[in-house]
Amino acid sequence: MTPSDLSRVLFGILAPIAERRREGASAELTETMVTIERPKNRDHGDWASNIAMKLAKSLGVNPRELAIEIATELHKADGVASAEVAGPGFINIRLEAAAAGQLAQVIVNAGISYGRNNSLAGQTINLEFVSANPVGPLHIGHTRWAALGDSIRRVLAASGADVASEYYINDAGSQMDTFGLSVLAAAKGEPTPEGGYPGAYIGELADAVVAQAPTLTHMPDDEAVRTAREIAYGLQLEEIKQSLARFNVHFDIWFSERTLHASSGDGKSDIDSAVDRLREQGHVYDKDDAIWVRTTEFGDDKDRVIRRGNGVYTYFAADAAYYLNKGDRGFTHKIYLLGADHHGYVHRLKAVAGAAGDDPENDIEVLIGQLVSVNGARLSKRAGNIIELDDLQAWLGTDALRYSLGRSPADSPLTLDPELLRKRTNDNPVFYVQYAHARTCAVGRNAAESGVDRSVFAPETLTHETEGALLGALQEFPRIVAQSAELREPHRVARYLEEIAGLYHRWYDNCRVIPRGDDSIDDVHRTRLWLNDASRQVIANGLDLLGVSAPERM
Repeated sequence: MTPSDLSRVLFGILAPIAERRREGASAELTETMVTIERPKNRDHGDWASNIAMKLAKSLGVNPRELAIEIATELHKADGVASAEVAGPGFINIRLEAAAAGQLAQVIVNAGISYGRNNSLAGQTINLEFVSANPVGPLHIGHTRWAALGDSIRRVLAASGADVASEYYINDAGSQMDTFGLSVLAAAKGEPTPEGGYPGAYIGELADAVVAQAPTLTHMPDDEAVRTAREIAYGLQLEEIKQSLARFNVHFDIWFSERTLHASSGDGKSDIDSAVDRLREQGHVYDKDDAIWVRTTEFGDDKDRVIRRGNGVYTYFAADAAYYLNKGDRGFTHKIYLLGADHHGYVHRLKAVAGAAGDDPENDIEVLIGQLVSVNGARLSKRAGNIIELDDLQAWLGTDALRYSLGRSPADSPLTLDPELLRKRTNDNPVFYVQYAHARTCAVGRNAAESGVDRSVFAPETLTHETEGALLGALQEFPRIVAQSAELREPHRVARYLEEIAGLYHRWYDNCRVIPRGDDSIDDVHRTRLWLNDASRQVIANGLDLLGVSAPERM
């Protein structure tokens, strides 16, 4: 019996009781109102519900009295061993072993789809993250946003959302010209220009640019800067894409900022059109030869200039055009994952949404990630002043890096301990979880060699306390995935996997899948193999949501 099965049973019991208490009350009830959760103390049962306390007032009855009435009927339900009332009206439920154990077969048969749910079905989401300027390699901050953003994408998709991951390429603006000047200076053997980009990688790019454009240093200055900028831009962007691919991060959309500035057939750019559209909404006004957006109407601390008096658009103009462009492409909900230095963007982007006629509280989310550091990490030899993603990956490995970055909330500062992440011990969280998966695979291989298969499934034999605890936790996986997606907190999956790993290891220490010595193979051994394989599937599915591999041997 799954949690959703139990909720349906409770709903079926509650509806007639509510109707008896107050005519018409059953029509006000929905199945989603009947929630159950695992008690923190397993001695209290397998599941608990506070539905009696939630509905007692509307039904005009004492919560405990209503709970007793529900528990009396629930005790008669198939698969329920007991239903007891505790405190002011909690209902503690214990399932029969056969009903609880049935889940092992459900999970194995569901395979990779177990945990997937429809809690966000119908939502169309654009998720933008990383979006580093294409003028240098990705650094440690980008690494955290890459791991976190991709894991958010995975849990959103697993919960039924139609989600597209997007990288916004900041390939317009003065930083691109500075980039071109820096590469050209390196090609000429000149010092880095003031305010330019230092680092050995600029020299590497310069060599690659000269290889493609041998006459670069003999071109007129404007042509040379433009040529250096464009070739180096393409090379650097490709390096960023390859770094992310090695980190197991793939984007559905790579969106160029330049497209917002490009003129269409009517001679207007997307930015021009964005200003016109905001004006039509009544939120644009002219003052001091400049064009302003009345963003204070939507919580911003001041109105924003969208075009200066000299006719030059501000960065805010590109932000507005980009937001509108996302809506034009069919994305009704937009999520931005930004770095710790972008707090000022929150009110600005929400103001854009409001000025565009959207609901700033529901149609846009801005998640701010905090800083991350690594004990003992060295600055990049190529970039000089940053810690590169590629160096971190080569040092710690993709799995350790992604898991450790994914197991903490985005809004918490994080310091990684490389010595711990390189250990093959149980105090290393990623090793602990991956080892549990590898152990389930080893049990499966040894079972096959010993003649234990899944030809029989007798869930009533799963009576050991460690089996009840493991089954109870495995049932939680779909809820954990849905909650992680709703809250945009994939770290909940990581912490859950660590709990599953601990429960599996304790079960492994107490319950044998393979008989001892010459003992015969019984149904309990075959059924435990189902439970072993169910544990393996849940751990593998969870690791996949974090972009981490599930090794079969360690």
